[in-house]
Amino acid sequence: MDATTETAGGPLAGVRVIDLSTVVMGPYAAQIMGDLGADVIKIESPSDTIRAGRYRTTPGMTPLHLNVNRNKRSVSLNLKDDADHARALALIGTADVLITNMRPGPLARLGLTYADLAAHHPGLVYAHAQGFRSDSERAGHAAYDETVQASSGLVDIAHRALGRPVYLPTIIGDKVAGLTIVHSVLAALLHRDRTGQGQHIEIPMTDTLLAFNLVEHLSGHVYEPPAGATGFPLSMKRGHRAVPTADGLACIVPYNAANFRDFFAAAGRPDLAEDPRVAGTVIDDADVDPLMDLVADCAPGLTTQAWEEICAKHSIPMAPVLELDRAADDPYVRDGHLLDVVEHPSEGPIRSIGLPVRFSATPGTVRRLAPLPGQHTTEILDELAAGGR
Repeated sequence: MDATTETAGGPLAGVRVIDLSTVVMGPYAAQIMGDLGADVIKIESPSDTIRAGRYRTTPGMTPLHLNVNRNKRSVSLNLKDDADHARALALIGTADVLITNMRPGPLARLGLTYADLAAHHPGLVYAHAQGFRSDSERAGHAAYDETVQASSGLVDIAHRALGRPVYLPTIIGDKVAGLTIVHSVLAALLHRDRTGQGQHIEIPMTDTLLAFNLVEHLSGHVYEPPAGATGFPLSMKRGHRAVPTADGLACIVPYNAANFRDFFAAAGRPDLAEDPRVAGTVIDDADVDPLMDLVADCAPGLTTQAWEEICAKHSIPMAPVLELDRAADDPYVRDGHLLDVVEHPSEGPIRSIGLPVRFSATPGTVRRLAPLPGQHTTEILDELAAGGR
């Protein structure tokens, strides 16, 4: 598969985004907008941290960069240099959207705050993501995914559920904030189209992940005074885990009494199918863990595929546990083009993560794979000098 077509399409075709962000949160948001057709220009400093680390053949072309910077053009500018700073301002003047995660202090010193830019570009949608709210006592603090997981309550949730105060083994704060940037920018663009007015959007990572966590985990504390504890009961159960089958691991989650009865009958345990605890329609909260222990005891009796067929027949929630090392060979992943091999101009064959959303009229596309550092500097500056976009 070749993914180097320059033809723009998608619902955001015609929108220009300046990506003045580093690491994952901002670049991930800008990439999603690029996937949806936006013209995304990444302003890179001479040393972007995401380009440091392991790489296969070319310095700076790390796996993380390849995964969050496709559908972008890269221009290398030193914002502390007067000439490059002027070029950056001129480039921002051509944009609909600016995404940045620089701290407020450096933005102010560089004259790149919203107030600085809106004076000359009132239609600009300016998305500023940072660890903590700008009006809080933590406003200037360094923020990484682990600190955001801690300050948003996620570490407490893990501690209570698992018995250890661990960090979730994925950069969930960065990615949830990235998704929040996207939908916030799209809302602001809709407002601008109606009124002609741009605006400043502040996306604090901690606030974003806290709101995300509390959807179910606020629980009894929704009420004042509290009607019960925080923590979503099902998620906090000891039995809330995948189970071994005859040949692997599977998520098998009977959600009601009929699910349990059908599962136990299929497992060859009619005695459990007639257990009084699953005789009605609702499972008592105290019975969930013991019943899930029985599910775990029965699951090794059949293969994962056999359980998938049985559970589909009886509408029992079930999914095989996807092993990431084998993800590319999984039929669901393969048939959905979620990990296709593409030919990168400098890196050769690489796996490209597929677009997860499908539009019937304006589908997104992968038009450009992640660029080399500053790869499009001359092209973009020539366009700017010519007065075009």
